[in-house]
Amino acid sequence: MKGIITALLFCLLTLTQGALAQDTHWVATWGTSPLLSVESLPDWIQPPPADTLPADPPPSPIPPVPSELNDQTVRMVVRTSIGGDGLRLQFSNAQGLDPVTLGAVHIARHRGNGVIEPATDRVITFSGKPSVTLRPGALVISDPVDLAPAALEELAVSVYLPLPTATGTRHELGLNTTYIVPGNAVGNPGLPSNNSNRSYFWLTGIETAAPTNSATIIAFGDSITDGYATTADSHRAWPALLAERLQDNPATAGLGVINMGISGNRVLRNNIGASALARFDRDVLARSGVAWIILLEGINDITWSALPGAPVSEQASADAIIEGLSQLVDRAHAHGIKVMGATMTGMEGLWLYNEETEAMRQAVNEWIRTSGKYDAVVDFDAATRDPQQPTQLHPAQDSGDHIHPNDAGNAAMADAIDITDFLR
Repeated sequence: MKGIITALLFCLLTLTQGALAQDTHWVATWGTSPLLSVESLPDWIQPPPADTLPADPPPSPIPPVPSELNDQTVRMVVRTSIGGDGLRLQFSNAQGLDPVTLGAVHIARHRGNGVIEPATDRVITFSGKPSVTLRPGALVISDPVDLAPAALEELAVSVYLPLPTATGTRHELGLNTTYIVPGNAVGNPGLPSNNSNRSYFWLTGIETAAPTNSATIIAFGDSITDGYATTADSHRAWPALLAERLQDNPATAGLGVINMGISGNRVLRNNIGASALARFDRDVLARSGVAWIILLEGINDITWSALPGAPVSEQASADAIIEGLSQLVDRAHAHGIKVMGATMTGMEGLWLYNEETEAMRQAVNEWIRTSGKYDAVVDFDAATRDPQQPTQLHPAQDSGDHIHPNDAGNAAMADAIDITDFLR
């Protein structure tokens, strides 16, 4: 009898997948990028001198992250960008050196503060099984789930880790509260918030079955794309705000946005996560339904070159950054993906700002604006700069560290994008 039931379930799953394929396709509605290289910073990377820091620096947006989970449940909150008829989840062990066993996984609509709507709670399966083991470096996609997500809807993904498990594959700056509790609590309506952080563990994407004319836009960048200085639990990073703008316009409501920013990311070299060149295949080409990329990279190549102890081998030039960006555009075009180039925002006031770093920024920005390499351009620099001092962020849009735009700055960036470009 058990074998018959299993066979029937498999047939049902196959029929469901076939039905979805007739008039829909899978489109990424949410995603995040795991750190794809070991975070062991070399000795030449030193913190800024004390006299360059503000008198009352804001707290880090990244609370402490556990290095291991064991017999614990982690509940992560995401927000979709477009809706669809069903969904499936993507988990990655890209950074892991050991297998990771996901003992149980659920998804449900999120009411807030880690509380789910019990009627929407769904068990996630993998080839019909309720658990899965992620091999080192591997990626796994779940079976389709009969939960139809709405656009801009919060979902809660709960994962039970039955064994001691290192949390090496994670995105630390998740900006949404993640809840951790003892035992298997994946189906619990609410979870206490006394043990929480803002990181995503192993969960790297959610896809939805959307009409065939739907697609997604990837925001590919560094901490400014990641939303480093925006308000947590409020979806104020510019990619999230762009998703809202697209939903407000019926002509673009079929376009999603996923945030592939990694704080500290560089175009040319690894350190905090793999370089943009190294992670492009995994974070862009492997995503479902990608039609456009908004490419905002290069500021860390510039600033890290100005670190006092930076060896020559770690220093960049404007020409090298341009060459790297050009490679990314060519690789996207080879796969039929269009690219919107984004200019780098101002950074005067940062302790690494000087005439050389500013000259590099200006040279790369000029190439972005005038080279014709891109399918479209958004001038984030013009949208966020101080009219009285164009080399720095507008004071009302500066988070206080003189490089990361605050909520208002992110809103200005999202508003600067001509969304009609994506209809081409």
